[in-house]
Formats: sequence, C-alpha cells, structure tokens
Amino acid sequence: MPLNDATIDLICAHPPYADIIHYSDDIEGDLSLLPMKDFLFEMGKVAQEFHRILKKDKFCAILMGDMRKKGMVQPLAFETMRVFELAGFKTKEIIIKEQHNCKATGYWKTNSIKFNFLLLAHEYLFVFKK
Repeated sequence: MPLNDATIDLICAHPPYADIIHYSDDIEGDLSLLPMKDFLFEMGKVAQEFHRILKKDKFCAILMGDMRKKGMVQPLAFETMRVFELAGFKTKEIIIKEQHNCKATGYWKTNSIKFNFLLLAHEYLFVFKK
C-alpha cells in the first residue's frame, strides 16, 4: 500500500552502491546489481517518491560513497546528490563521514600502494530539504 503525499517527517537511507557489493544474485529490482548509469536512473525514481511522501520543509538524509572502476574514481555520491536535486530537493548539508574498518581494507590498502591510487575512505551524508 503506497504512502500518502506529504505524510513523512524524516527519511534516512543508505542505498546500495551501483554494482559494488551485490545484495542478491538475481532479485528483480535489486539496485546493487545495476551499472552506475542504470542505478542513477532508478535512484531518480526513488528520489521522486521520497519527495512526494516527505512533508514540506522536512528532511531526507542519504548516506552514499563513491566507487572506483578500472582504476578511476566514479563520483557516485555526487551524481546521486544531483539526482535528488533534480527531483526537487535542496541540499542543506554535506557531511563527510570517515570510513573505519572496511571489509576490504587490507586488499585495497595493498593495491593502492602497488598501483599508486588513494583509498576511498569516506562517505557523504547528504541532508536534503523539501
């Protein structure tokens, strides 16, 4: 049953990162299985729905990080922020959260030295206002 328009006071979400850690093998609609372009398209639908159900002047917080593909940083977080702005949200705050004890820390730390790249050791908490 869908929620009514403008009935929610606060939304907090930590979506999957496009095609980084798969949450399932083949569940239909699992955003974690999508490449970045398709992920952002689907997140646009999520942002529109969040905007629809959130009350005026209330907040939506999204925790998101970037990713690396073929040695190059993919700015997934800021692309996601832009999707939410296009849905009508205004960016109130950008909070940087440092990552600790990541699952792949040893692997990535070794490879960052070997292949000369910086670790992605942070996420962004975007606070949007409707």
